[in-house]
Amino acid sequence: MHQSHKKLFFFIMATLVAGLSLTGCDSTKPAAPPPGGPPEVGIIVVKTETVSLTTELSGRTVPQMIAEVRPQVSGIILNRRYTEGSDVKAGQALYQIDSAVFEAAYASARAAQARVEASLVSLRLTEERYRDLVKIKAVSQQDYDIAFAGLKQAEAELAAAKAAVAAAQINLVYTSVKAPISGRIGRSSVTTGALVTASQPTALATIQQLDTMYVDVTQSTAEMLKLKQNLANGVLKKSSSAQVKLLLEDGSRYPLTGPLKFSEVSVDQSTGSVTLRAVFPNPRKELLPGMFVRAILVEGIYENAILIPQRGVTRNPKGDAMVMIVGAEEKVEPRPIKVVRTVGDSWLVSDGLKTGDRVILEGLQKARPGTPVKAMPFGSAPAGPPKK
Repeated sequence: MHQSHKKLFFFIMATLVAGLSLTGCDSTKPAAPPPGGPPEVGIIVVKTETVSLTTELSGRTVPQMIAEVRPQVSGIILNRRYTEGSDVKAGQALYQIDSAVFEAAYASARAAQARVEASLVSLRLTEERYRDLVKIKAVSQQDYDIAFAGLKQAEAELAAAKAAVAAAQINLVYTSVKAPISGRIGRSSVTTGALVTASQPTALATIQQLDTMYVDVTQSTAEMLKLKQNLANGVLKKSSSAQVKLLLEDGSRYPLTGPLKFSEVSVDQSTGSVTLRAVFPNPRKELLPGMFVRAILVEGIYENAILIPQRGVTRNPKGDAMVMIVGAEEKVEPRPIKVVRTVGDSWLVSDGLKTGDRVILEGLQKARPGTPVKAMPFGSAPAGPPKK
């Protein structure tokens, strides 16, 4: 009896151990993973648009008018009549040269003129009397001819005396050195008491007109010829606007635009470039002479242009540009393209793409050629995991 109870105990224990073993095995068995879909990629659909192509050219600002102030008579500077760095008006007195010598010369010239005028009165009366007497043979023709020649000589001396007076007066006026143009005047190169000479090589000061500024930029002849060829072939259409925009040295944009006036007719042999000139209004005097700027010029209008963001364009080992597109059966296909230039943050594509192509911009690391993908509009939120 005791042996039967013992066998029953061992049988029950063995059954429990076996049941626990089966339960543990069932709990550790992994569930089958759900089936995975194709990877998502962000795409854009290629479309054509009209693009205004521009180019940036470096250049410098130049005053529209500039005048170097020089003395036209010699003498000692008595005083300076302007503030350095201020705006002056045309005709404003800038320097005063000692005028004592020129006042004396003017007075002497006027006295000489008065002396000639006095002698001319007597000669004119003599000629008038002889003119009547020679008609009645009261004086000889020779006497009349002498009187007439004396009168004409005196008239010529009077004209010379008047010219001398005018010259002396001009020199006297020149002792006040005036501004030839309106504008901003710079520093003075002389001080009170300095000796200056007529038409000296060193300017007393320089006046620059800043209300309107020229911007001279250079363009290579190769770029100019290529632009003309594209316009002639119809690749580009000439823009109706010739307005130029400016970028200043700090990268900020100048608020006003200016028209393109002309291009140089000759090529600089040292640089192989031509100079283009634009005119900009400068009411706030923001543009100063000699500033380095970058001018943005409109080259032409490119119709039916295809622009692809730079992030979607890669290079193959040969250096050729290429993109990945979603092709037939929603599979990835590599597509070689030809790019012309950058326009903002995009490439201008001339060959290799057509309207309706779907170019991959996001998820390129998952876009292996030949693999199926799920195309989503670029920038849209990715699809979430499937709900249970």
